[in-house]
Amino acid sequence: MPRLDPLTWDEIDPEIRQPMRDGAAMMGFMPNDALTMARNPALLQATWQLVAATLGRDRPDSRVDGALKRLIGLAASRSAGCDYCQAHTVFSALKQGVDRDKIRALDTFEDSPAFSPAEKAAIRVAGKSAQAPNGVTDADFTALKQHFSDDDITDIVAVIALFGFLNRWNSTLLSDIEAEPTACMLSL
Repeated sequence: MPRLDPLTWDEIDPEIRQPMRDGAAMMGFMPNDALTMARNPALLQATWQLVAATLGRDRPDSRVDGALKRLIGLAASRSAGCDYCQAHTVFSALKQGVDRDKIRALDTFEDSPAFSPAEKAAIRVAGKSAQAPNGVTDADFTALKQHFSDDDITDIVAVIALFGFLNRWNSTLLSDIEAEPTACMLSL
């Protein structure tokens, strides 16, 4: 049971209905966290912009593609213990073409041949950064720099930071997980 009820469509400020439609079209469903965040239209709009800038724009020269961004978000969300964001990142990862077996292997990524050394370095930093206090070491960052440019690392940390916000939002408010991401989690 959520701690705050999401707004109904009729309760949403008409000025933010189009961004809500755009977000729902991108995700494939209307997310409950956005329906709750719509209580503060400026916050919702800023969050959509951050999501689009962080997850929606892959640079052609980047080694951090949409699939890896979802795995980074999933690793951070697992470390933070946010069920809502875990379900959403699994759903998004599958839409990005990430293999189900790879998602299943995320908990044992260090020993899994399914992950490249670059993916392992990024996922390691994502998981450790979501700990309190932050568990990322200089050695973890050195390993990351062996595989990624400074611009790529900026993208990686942006995904981690975005999910830090979303993890806190959703786990504090106990956002209800929608049917589509729930079905994806159950299918693993």
